Amino acid sequence: MRSDGALSRFFDFVEDGVREEDYRISKTSSPARLDTDTPENRWLVTVQNSETPLSARFVNWFSKKGVALFNSLYRIAAVIICFTLIGVLLAVVSFLPAFGSADNPAVNEVVERYVSKSVEETGAVNAVAGMISAYRGFDTLGEAHVLFVAACSVIALLRVDPSERRHGRLINPDMLGEDMDFEPNGDPILRKSAKLLVPLAFIFGLYVILNGTSSPGGGFSGGSLIGAGLILNSVAFGFKRTERFFGDEMYHLVKTICLTLYALMMAYFIFMGANSFDDHIWLGVPGGIISGGLIFPINIVVGLEVACTMYCFYALFRKGGF
Repeated sequence: MRSDGALSRFFDFVEDGVREEDYRISKTSSPARLDTDTPENRWLVTVQNSETPLSARFVNWFSKKGVALFNSLYRIAAVIICFTLIGVLLAVVSFLPAFGSADNPAVNEVVERYVSKSVEETGAVNAVAGMISAYRGFDTLGEAHVLFVAACSVIALLRVDPSERRHGRLINPDMLGEDMDFEPNGDPILRKSAKLLVPLAFIFGLYVILNGTSSPGGGFSGGSLIGAGLILNSVAFGFKRTERFFGDEMYHLVKTICLTLYALMMAYFIFMGANSFDDHIWLGVPGGIISGGLIFPINIVVGLEVACTMYCFYALFRKGGF
C-alpha cells in the first residue's frame, strides 16, 4: 500500500509539472483556441482567468458583450424618451384654447395693440418689424445669441490649423489659403456670373436691411442675402480673395461689435420700459429709410450678424477655417 501511495503521489507530481509547463507555454506562445472539454484545459482556463487583471477582464467582456448590451439599452432609452416627449407635447396641446375661443391669444388686446399702435409707438410702417424688433425685441436678441453660440460651437468643433490638415503634406503650404486646395474653381462661366451677381446680392441685401421698417424685409432676410453673396464670391474666386476684405479678424470684430450694440440697445429699452421712463428715441418719419427709432440700427446689426454666421458655417464646413 505504501508503494502504491508513493507511486500515485509521484504521478500526481508529474501531472502537475506538465500542467504548469503547458501553462507557461500558452502564456508565451500565440494564443490558440482551447478545447475546454478536457479537465486539463478547464484547469488552464481557470488559472489564466485568476491571474488576468480585473480591468483586462472587463475590457474583454465589454468588447464581446458590453457593446451589444449598450446598443440594446440605447435603443430602449431612445424609444422611451421619444414617446415621453410625444406625450408631453400632446398634453401641452390639449391645454391650448380652442380655435376661435375668446381666450385665444390670437384675438386678445395684444394683437390689437400691435396693429393699431405700431406706427405711433415704434415709427415703423412695417408692423412685423415693429413687433419683432421693438415689442418682442428681447426675443430677437435671444435669436441673435443663438446664432452666435451656434457659430462658436461650429468653430470649436471644426476649425483646424493649416498644418494639421489631412492633405497639408501633399501640396505647397503657401497654397493652403487658396480654394484650389479643396476643389477646382477655375470655371469661367461661374466667375463671370459671380462678377455680376455678387455686387447685386450685396446691394439688394443692404436695401432689404435699410428698408426693413417700411417694407417686407429686415435684418434676417437682408443678412441672408449678404451671406449668400460672400459664399458665392468664395465659390467663384476662392477663399483667399474673399479674405482680403472679410477674414478671420474682420469676422470676430463684426460679430463682437454687432452683438454688443444690440445688447446695449435692448438693455436701454428694457430699463426705460421697466421704470416707465420715456426712452427719448427719435422715431423718424414713418415710411422713410431712417425711421422706426432703434429698429433701424437693430436691423443693421442683425443683418451683419446673420451674414457673418452664414459665411462662417460655409467656410468651416468646407475647409475648417476662414
